[in-house]
Amino acid sequence: TNTDTVYDVDATIHGGGVNGQAGALRMAIARSLVELDEELRPTLKKAGLLTRDARRKESKKYGLKKARKAPQFTKR
Repeated sequence: TNTDTVYDVDATIHGGGVNGQAGALRMAIARSLVELDEELRPTLKKAGLLTRDARRKESKKYGLKKARKAPQFTKR
């Protein structure tokens, strides 16, 4: 969007891991750019910067070792 030399970003992020924090900061910068200049929305949306990554850790099920891993099966 050619705005890398226009704005200076200073951010402090708490909680989550490194990837989660990077994704949160990326989305925060994209949202603030759209708030400043609405014409950037189509470009940022096409790049996927305005969409949250909704993937979560699947919960463990009872009777299984992990979310999907079953205990070892013995035939005899």
